[in-house]
Amino acid sequence: MTKVRVRFAPSPTGELHIGGARTALFNYLFARRNSGTFVLRIDDTDLERSKEEYTEKLMEALQWLGLEWDEGPFYQSNRLNEYISEVNRLVAEKKAYRCYCSVDELAAGRELARKENRAYLYPGTCRQHFPEEDDHRSKAGIKPAIRLLTPEDGETIVYDLIRGEVHFDNRGLDDFIILKSNGQPTYNFASVVDDLQLKISHVIRAEEHLSNTPRQVLCAMALGYQLPTYAHVPMILAPDRSKLSKRHGATSVEEFRNLGFLPEALINYMALLGWSPGAEDGVSELIGIEHMIELFSLARVGKTAAVYDTDKLTWMNGQYLREYDLDRLAEAARPFFIKHGFLRENPGEMELHFLKAVIAVVRERAKTLIELAEKSFYFYSDDFAYDQKALDKAFKNKGVAAILLDIAGLLKALNTFDQNVTETVFNEYCAKNNISPGKVIQPVRLAITGLGGGPGLFEIMELLGPARTIRRIQQAAASIRNTPQ
Repeated sequence: MTKVRVRFAPSPTGELHIGGARTALFNYLFARRNSGTFVLRIDDTDLERSKEEYTEKLMEALQWLGLEWDEGPFYQSNRLNEYISEVNRLVAEKKAYRCYCSVDELAAGRELARKENRAYLYPGTCRQHFPEEDDHRSKAGIKPAIRLLTPEDGETIVYDLIRGEVHFDNRGLDDFIILKSNGQPTYNFASVVDDLQLKISHVIRAEEHLSNTPRQVLCAMALGYQLPTYAHVPMILAPDRSKLSKRHGATSVEEFRNLGFLPEALINYMALLGWSPGAEDGVSELIGIEHMIELFSLARVGKTAAVYDTDKLTWMNGQYLREYDLDRLAEAARPFFIKHGFLRENPGEMELHFLKAVIAVVRERAKTLIELAEKSFYFYSDDFAYDQKALDKAFKNKGVAAILLDIAGLLKALNTFDQNVTETVFNEYCAKNNISPGKVIQPVRLAITGLGGGPGLFEIMELLGPARTIRRIQQAAASIRNTPQ
């Protein structure tokens, strides 16, 4: 294999879609697996839709995912002279020609094709122009587009590492534009020039680009370029197998980040959309990126579309939350705790220490960073309502208020307030009064958290501390006694 050089070439016309992020990931994995180079190119020749803010967001999303590029970013908008130089060469070599057809003429041709229920192909109207005719139109101020002279018969074959040989009938490929009348190159032409000049060895991209590839092959052949190796990865479809869109929920990396997903979980999930690590190797579905690099090959990328399933992603994210480094998890969770009003914008050292302690207790039952913050509310506020279902179960039994007051009294007498000591107090109380632990633990849990379930009760009590724990238990007892049965 020649030196591997791959590129990710997004257009800055929106946020980084999960499909684009998956393409970037496959390029990254292939480069790292083969000790190659991962190049970032920004395809910003669409002047109307390309925006600098989207470029910044694209790069930020890649960095958040951990997909650091080795070279770039290279901007197509800075390489206009390269494209025009190559276009002029093709015109001089009579491999391309100037097209003076007006917008109205082309629109009329498309409308006729529509009425006749056939695909529109440019009829080659300007193929036979003589140089003096071109000069006359140029002097008249008419700016031409440049079209590539393409073969009228035969076929163009795309050799694809995933799909094998893909044949395209040249009769379905017209003399397409390579330079627009406004002086901007078309996507197919600029891509070919860039891939050659950046020495790209493998073009790994989405299946939707496969239909562009024969035109790019024809451009490369006309220019005398050596073709890169192509690999078109399968599409990502919605659960109903339709095209993935906003109506199916989050579709961009930024949206998933804002919903509280971890980059490692999203990377793991995206890798399995179309790629199989190989069940025979006994590989878990939870794969870190370093392990992915060891296992990755295009031979294990399928041809069929992958189906997007946020339930699986959410499950994966929960698994990563449990195993994540606590310091990093606290840093990732901070914005969500701030948004809920649990932390200040610039929390102090004691607040951050408490945040980590809370996260360590709560994360076993959370699946996203949003959930992690939401499930931590009782550590930060005394003002909460009791869950009605839990209340009906735990506070309606006879003698519950007395039990709560007994427990509050025992806890108040303690000199040490850690989970081991408090658990011993509860066990001794239950044994002495011949009460099942559940009849004590459940009302105490509801009193101090407002919930019927959650992390270990004694861990919660230790974190809350004696004053808040005892006060909440006493308030619950008073509430029960003041509520008509």
